[in-house]
Parts: sequence; structure tokens; C-alpha cells
Amino acid sequence: MKYARPKYRDPSVETQTVRMAYGPNTVTAPKFNTPITPRENFRRSIERKDPLWMPNALTDKFTLGSNDVALHEVRGMQIHSDFLRKPTEDYAYKDWFNTDWTWVCSAGGGMLTPGTKLLDDITQWEKRIVFPDFSEWGFEEKAAQYMKEVHDPNKALSYDMGRGLTERLVSILGGYEDSMEALVVEPEAVLDFFNAYADFMIKFFDKVNALYPLDIVTIHDDWGTERDTFFSEKVMEDLVFEPTKRVLDHIKSKDVFIEWHTCGNVTRFFPYMYALNCDIAQVQRRAVDMPKMKEKYGDRIGFCCAPEGLDITKPIVPEEYIEAIKKTVDIYAPGGGSYILMFNPDEELVWNACAEAYYRSMELYDNVR
Repeated sequence: MKYARPKYRDPSVETQTVRMAYGPNTVTAPKFNTPITPRENFRRSIERKDPLWMPNALTDKFTLGSNDVALHEVRGMQIHSDFLRKPTEDYAYKDWFNTDWTWVCSAGGGMLTPGTKLLDDITQWEKRIVFPDFSEWGFEEKAAQYMKEVHDPNKALSYDMGRGLTERLVSILGGYEDSMEALVVEPEAVLDFFNAYADFMIKFFDKVNALYPLDIVTIHDDWGTERDTFFSEKVMEDLVFEPTKRVLDHIKSKDVFIEWHTCGNVTRFFPYMYALNCDIAQVQRRAVDMPKMKEKYGDRIGFCCAPEGLDITKPIVPEEYIEAIKKTVDIYAPGGGSYILMFNPDEELVWNACAEAYYRSMELYDNVR
């Protein structure tokens, strides 16, 4: 069946103000009269149980950033980068492990402040690392506020948990050089730390999941540069895989899906993501051949998909943007599992892109039912 795309601000289509993922900016988007709720469709898509359209992060889910669940800072520390802050210049902050970070405006995120180091020797981690006390952060008050003022039960709820095992190792050892050396020189101490941090991640998830009706959790663990992975398959198998799997297995046992964020050319680690039973891969398109990974692993792993083939370093041409949306649907919607991510602030373009993504994927799924 073919569907007409409603024109911008068509009065027959409701509108909604939505917050863009990982930022404070909002945009007006269409609110289509969907046959089922976006939340139900999102879950159907991830489970590959007859989704009706390809989910759109902008309109179909709400993302809580890592820091959004805290009511206040604790002794000058915050959980993670605060994506609700609108910075006009670079600024310094501490995360909740007392690690120094600098928000870099040009990068749009926090970077480990050069020279910061909690540990010189990973074998001393038990003496030096202080795990956060959950009772200090006002989680309950913040959750009550969210559930009263913000929560939309018709949309999927996603929480960005923040740093995984290797990213936390990098942060406490002051960078990649020393942390990668520790993986090789002190594997037993690293594994002990990974297991302790995995225990912490499980407790943190349980705390947040008890307060919010979570559907998806995103965990960040950058495994590579744009050339190759930071470490070998042996290190993955001996140190990283099992503690990570323990965390993911626990989260999934609570009927919550996993979105795995990892930057770099991590192509050779996809078999491990597959074995970890990650539901969604959030990877760098310019570093990873995502269509190829879709062909190879798409029966289990879905993808967080920016408009396919779009060069974000060039000015946006509306026609090219819509063509990229069509290509995204055509490549990643078949079989379900994936969703579209849009960042464009142009409301007319967002309207047209949302309409194209919704109706083109409806047409695709109509044809296979």
C-alpha cells in the first residue's frame, strides 16, 4: 500500500515538541496517528515481532542522559557529562568517580582532561578507587519529578548508563596508553577491577530501573580508533568479555534491551557484540561498513542509524537528506531491529524526514506481511 506524505504543518497531523537525543535542543515534529503506540512498536522492532514502521528516536522514544537521573551534584561531582547544559565555551567538571573532564564545544562532548590520573598502578585500585554511594544523589526525588512532569508512557524510555569497563579503566589511569599497557602487564588486577566495576554497574542499573520504566539501556565502551581496535581478540576474550556479559545478561533478564555504543573501526569485534546478545549497535558509520554488518549479523543486532550516505561536513540539501532517509529505511528496516536517529534543527526538514521514514517503512512492512 502507498501512503501520501503529509505536507509541512498539514492541519490534519498533530504536532509535538520533542527533545533531540543527547542535547538540550527541542524541535517541533509531526505526531502521526499510529496504529499502536511508538513504545509498543519500538519493542516489536527490537524483538523482530511484526513492527509496523521503523522507529524514529526523535518521535518514538525519550532518552534520559547519564546525568539526568541525579537531583544534584555531590561534593562538586556529577555522574557524567550534562547534556542539558548549553555551553558557550569549554569548561571543566568532575564525574562521580572524581575524575577530571573537560567539555569541548567543538567535539560536542566531554574529554578526559590532559594530566588527570586517579591511579598510576592498577594493582592499587582497591585502595584508591571510591565507588559512588547511591544514597547521595537524590535519585528518588529526581525520578518522582520526571514521572510526574515528563514521562510519556506511549514512548519507549531509554537510559544512557555511561561508561563501560574499558572506558572506566581509561578514565582512572589517565588515558589509553597506560590503560592499554595495564591490560597486558597486569591482566589479573585489571580483571579484578573489571569484575568489581561490573558489580557496580549491575547495582546502578537496578537502582535506576527500580525508579523508571526502562525499555532500553545504552552503555558506552569505545573499543577502537577509526583505523582498528585498541586491543586484541585475546584481550577481549580473557578480560573484557565475561564481566561485560554478566552486566548485559542481568539487564536483559529484567526485560530491558541493550544498545551498545562503541566508537572506532570495531568490525572485528562484531562477533563478540553478537555473542554478548547486544540488541542495537551504535557505531561510527564512517569507520564501520554498517550495511555489511547488517547483512552478516542483522538477524540479531539492530543499528542506530543516522541518515545513510549523508556527508555531515557539508551544508544540508533538503532533497539529499530525504534521499538519505529513504536509503536508511531500505537498508536497515528489513527484518526489524534498527531505528533512525535525526539531529537536524530545521523543522520543515525534520517534518518531511519523519514523514518519509514513517510512511516508507510502513510500506515496506506492509509488503512483507
